[in-house]
Amino acid sequence: MPGTNLTRDEAQQRARLLTVDAYEIDLDLSGAQEGGNADGGDHGTFRSVTTVRFDSAEAGADSFIDLVAPAVHEVQLNGEALDAGEVFKDSRIALTGLRAGRNELRVVADCAYTNTGEGLHRFVDPVDQQAYLYTQFEVPDARRVYASFEQPDLKATFQFTVKAPEGWTVISNSPTPEPRDNVWRFAPTPRISTYITALIAGPYHSVHSTYEKDGRSVPLGIYCRPSLAEHLDAEQIFEVTRQGFEWFQEKFDYAYPFAKYDQLFVPEFNAGAMENAGAVTIRDQYVFRSKVTDAAYEVRAETILHELAHMWFGDLVTMEWWNDLWLNESFATYTSIACQAYAPGSKWPHSWTTFANSMKTWAYRQDQLPSTHPIMAEINDLDDVLVNFDGITYAKGASVLKQLVAYVGMDEFFQGVQAYFKAHAFKNTRLSDLLGALEETSGRDLKTWSKKWLETAGINILRPEIEVDAQGVITSFAVKQEAPALPPGAKGEPVLRPHRIAIGSYELTDGKLVRTGRIELDVDGALTPVPQLAGTRRPAVFLLNDDDLSYAKVRLDEESLKVVTEHLGDFTESLPRALSWASAWDMTRDAELPARDYLALVRSGIGKESDIGVVQSLHRQVKLALDLYAAPEWRETGLAAWTAETLEQLRAAEPGSDHQLAWARAFAASARTEEQLDLLHGLLDGTEEIAGLAVDTELRWSLVQRLAATGRADEKAIAAELERDKTSAGERHAATARAARPTDRAKGEAWASVVESDRLPNAVQEAVIGGFVQSDQRELLASYTAKYFDAVKDIWNSRSHEMAQQIVVGLYPALQVSQETLDATDAWLASAEPSAALRRLITESRAGIERALKAQAADAAA
Repeated sequence: MPGTNLTRDEAQQRARLLTVDAYEIDLDLSGAQEGGNADGGDHGTFRSVTTVRFDSAEAGADSFIDLVAPAVHEVQLNGEALDAGEVFKDSRIALTGLRAGRNELRVVADCAYTNTGEGLHRFVDPVDQQAYLYTQFEVPDARRVYASFEQPDLKATFQFTVKAPEGWTVISNSPTPEPRDNVWRFAPTPRISTYITALIAGPYHSVHSTYEKDGRSVPLGIYCRPSLAEHLDAEQIFEVTRQGFEWFQEKFDYAYPFAKYDQLFVPEFNAGAMENAGAVTIRDQYVFRSKVTDAAYEVRAETILHELAHMWFGDLVTMEWWNDLWLNESFATYTSIACQAYAPGSKWPHSWTTFANSMKTWAYRQDQLPSTHPIMAEINDLDDVLVNFDGITYAKGASVLKQLVAYVGMDEFFQGVQAYFKAHAFKNTRLSDLLGALEETSGRDLKTWSKKWLETAGINILRPEIEVDAQGVITSFAVKQEAPALPPGAKGEPVLRPHRIAIGSYELTDGKLVRTGRIELDVDGALTPVPQLAGTRRPAVFLLNDDDLSYAKVRLDEESLKVVTEHLGDFTESLPRALSWASAWDMTRDAELPARDYLALVRSGIGKESDIGVVQSLHRQVKLALDLYAAPEWRETGLAAWTAETLEQLRAAEPGSDHQLAWARAFAASARTEEQLDLLHGLLDGTEEIAGLAVDTELRWSLVQRLAATGRADEKAIAAELERDKTSAGERHAATARAARPTDRAKGEAWASVVESDRLPNAVQEAVIGGFVQSDQRELLASYTAKYFDAVKDIWNSRSHEMAQQIVVGLYPALQVSQETLDATDAWLASAEPSAALRRLITESRAGIERALKAQAADAAA
């Protein structure tokens, strides 16, 4: 939206001038069930009254407060009425002639409900026709609900008063009070940032418990819509939550800093979850309606622990400005996975395998885009940060924190963290504050480490250099480090970095690859000798970066590669398998391993893979390799072989197992022959059965969507399935199926609903885009390349950030892998004068085409 940006310079200037004391926010949501007042354009409005007390360092100074609202009725500064029409412009209210010392501002406005997942989102459940509300404020959207100084370093207390419909529940950061006449008066919060304040309101279902420790009882709540209540496994969620409380409080040596802890599963949520202080919102797809694999429970648990970790790192102690967003997210990611790995009684002690398999592959992918940036990114304004919730901020940052823990020692790391929390509770910090605490506890000088790891972009490659005599005894061993050139267009220079790594030695024993030795060492510079290995007999496999301590691409020596290629599924431990799989995928993306060879490697080893998360990742990666990286003339051959493999594995899988479900989904995603599609039909109507496979609600939709995409399920079939599942999830699945149909009309309708209209809610728009883009429909979609470039700038300028980004990324012609698509993209970039954020998104998408062309050429040459 134009006029909603805020620069870092403006924020710093405002922080130097102002100290904010307290907000009192009065919201009238009594009309929410009907949609609110009708003066908010397409969306109804609610009355918002904000009173904020703040101090100014100077007399007569000018500043501003942020507000995004259809109408402002009253502005009073220090008791004097200001002309709202004059002072409210460009989503700001000008504050002139401030007093030195205490000032008081009162703003009365009509703010708008949204259906974009930003601000105060309103959703009507088709099951009970009830409205459900929740807020989402990160990065800059508290100003859509109340007038606020919208930057993280202007902390204050917040006291909410909310009028809501009869029979509703209202939840906020403070404990929920007893309402009087449907008015809920919450106690003031501790000093927190605007972006972690929250309100959730509606006739939500709830389950309650407590966490007890050292005489303190913390109330715990879990909320969801009544239509999901039968699926809510509250005890499992409480179990993970209590485990997190126990582990974090011990490691952080700081008691949970808020009065209660609610977790609210809310509809149409854009992200995984949000760390609102004491009132965490989580996407309600994590309330599983149908059977899912253990990998889904593991990911949900990591999300729960990630948000809980934020209560300390992010909420108690908060970054001063968004350039340290990475530290906020990386810390929560690292500690959540560490909790899963090390907490007593954890169900997922293999969580570092999942991290290597999913998070790190995301990081490696992001770090090879033209938009790659240092972990500590330069964030000049809000537009910069909004596109920076990426694989570097989350996954590379967490990988580097894991490296830092290996570098300084885990005990020393957490001792530094403990000192940091005690010194900066309810305040704002910079990276230097944390590094200073870690230097103190570890005795390591982290300035060079920080400069090389946090202030530079790109990935290093580590290779072993091994010399062996005629008897197979190692005469010399060294680790060679390379710093490849950064992608074209990326800023900065490639650098060699210090790495803390382990080198694992593996032998083949009874057909299994067993670790027989491990050395941990610091690698620095271009070549690091490893004299400890000289004089020892060469094992079957050397694995650099064993245990995945560092962040680097790893290549195997020739002998190790030969053994691993034949025995990848035979490692006895899941982590070295995951590292080897990740290396193979990395080589495929880099056009070093042809797509057809990657398919052969997966087919030879996946049947031995016990880790279900790895299996499901391999399913996604094989499909992606065949769709984008296989030579076009061979692609159908590869897809036919893969689909036959999925069906064979499905029939062979243990009945009722996670592997069986995963293979069923993989088969449904690529079934293509008439016989295979007949089987999908049969599973759907009950005329075919596979022992142990429950064809439940979610799996049914997977079958329907594939049949729709192949022309075997028409509107009547989709409508019949929706009649069976008249829920919001059913509506989304039906939208995907309709958009997937292989007809000009279906594509035209889907395109118009997303591009030519802005009425779809965020979750439905996402579902339509997912159906529209079908890898088997390249020719049908080819004409939309020109339409995309005609529309994309106007979309970016006219839609909210979340909605625009969905469209810009989701509808880019990524399947049209050709020089013509590159040329069309380049022509648009040269002429359209896009904003920096939009240019970044388009350039990233373009890089995918360039990579696919190289990979297709490598596959064609195989």
